[in-house]
Amino acid sequence: MRSSPRILVIDDEPLTLDVIIDSLGEEGFTIEVASSGAEALAKARQKDYDLVITDLIMPDMDGMEIIGYFTEHHPETLVIVLTGYGSIETAVQAVKKGAFDYLAKPAKVDEILVILKRALNVKALKTENKLLRSQLQEHCRLDRVIGQSVPMEALYRTIQRVARTDSTVLLLGESGTGKELFANAIHYNSDRKDKPFVPINCAAIPEELLESELFGHERGAFTGAVKERKGRFELAHQGTVFLDEIGEMSQKLQAKLLRFLQERKFERIGGSRTIQVDVGIIAATNKDLEKAVGAGEFREDLYYRLNVIPIFVPPLRERTGDVPLLVRYFLKRHCQEKEIDQKRISRQALEALECYNWPGNVRELENLIERLVILTEADEISIEDLPPRIRQLQAPRCRPQPEVELAPEGIDLKKTLDELENRLILEALEKAGGVKNKAAQLLGLNRTTLIEKMKKKKINFPAVPS
Repeated sequence: MRSSPRILVIDDEPLTLDVIIDSLGEEGFTIEVASSGAEALAKARQKDYDLVITDLIMPDMDGMEIIGYFTEHHPETLVIVLTGYGSIETAVQAVKKGAFDYLAKPAKVDEILVILKRALNVKALKTENKLLRSQLQEHCRLDRVIGQSVPMEALYRTIQRVARTDSTVLLLGESGTGKELFANAIHYNSDRKDKPFVPINCAAIPEELLESELFGHERGAFTGAVKERKGRFELAHQGTVFLDEIGEMSQKLQAKLLRFLQERKFERIGGSRTIQVDVGIIAATNKDLEKAVGAGEFREDLYYRLNVIPIFVPPLRERTGDVPLLVRYFLKRHCQEKEIDQKRISRQALEALECYNWPGNVRELENLIERLVILTEADEISIEDLPPRIRQLQAPRCRPQPEVELAPEGIDLKKTLDELENRLILEALEKAGGVKNKAAQLLGLNRTTLIEKMKKKKINFPAVPS
């Protein structure tokens, strides 16, 4: 890391170089000089500079060429041009081409320092903004999504492929599975990542206000519209709009949304001017939209317009192997946020969490961990700290089973295999939340085959419609 800003001064007049070196050296800057454009470019290919001060008129290469080179190859470097009083108009053109500012010769020390410090402040702000943006994108990258299970790995691959397209995406899954997190991941891995990501929860806003939120309104369009307002689609131009809980949208608004999706054009409420925008669309719902279409609750044409690329976000019960990762992540995060000494969780408590069905999915798990971080006095969260509904999940089927070993006296192979099959069926049913079709998929069986085995073995698992 450099201890002071590095500045390259380019001028073919030794006197000018001496003046600048003397004035800047006393201020603690690291100064390097070049007496020609060719020498300057050679230096720039070897190392980076924070600032460049260049004469505008030189024999081998003028300042305009220097500006062009740094703008193209070193855009982080700010360029200040030196010019005589008779060339101020040319200096203004240099600024238009990309120079940060200009100094008139003979440059005074105070003027040099003022412009230099202003340039360094601007550079620092740009660097900070770039860092913040990279941190935001890092936060929303796929490797920030917690999970290593087979369903999650498949989901990662799908999202990486989808993010490279501009197709409309429909995220499907139960409430609490983190659909907005995956919408963020799609946006920040797409070509639109440098533009706004604008979410809106269609279920959280009253119908009469949702239209204004989406499309905006003109002044006087309705009572309370004291000034014009841009809607979410307009604000997200060249970015992405995330329509969460799209299944809750009214039929009237569905028709207007359909028209927008077809044309990417709309009029604000109370306006007649047509506005065209370029936005990516990601929608999400925890509803079965096909059933909603059949029941007349959701427009069929809108469903097919949204359902270009459907992505199913699995519930937590189908990725129980991710529970330990999520628990440790939420423990660390909430302990840090609340400035509480880092807590641990006992193995017994963790096993109970893995056995739980998690109807509220990842959101329910995070809320529980946050509550445990605050209320648990000890450094370790034990089984006694868990809610009764989870604490009681200590059935043998929820605990790791020992590997089958061949005893010296031998084993009853038929009985052992039968017990192993019973355990795997129960484990699959547990992970599938009792949904036989999903359990059969986990076991590589047909649904009818699984049902026949359950009947034969008299396995009675709490029924869940499948």
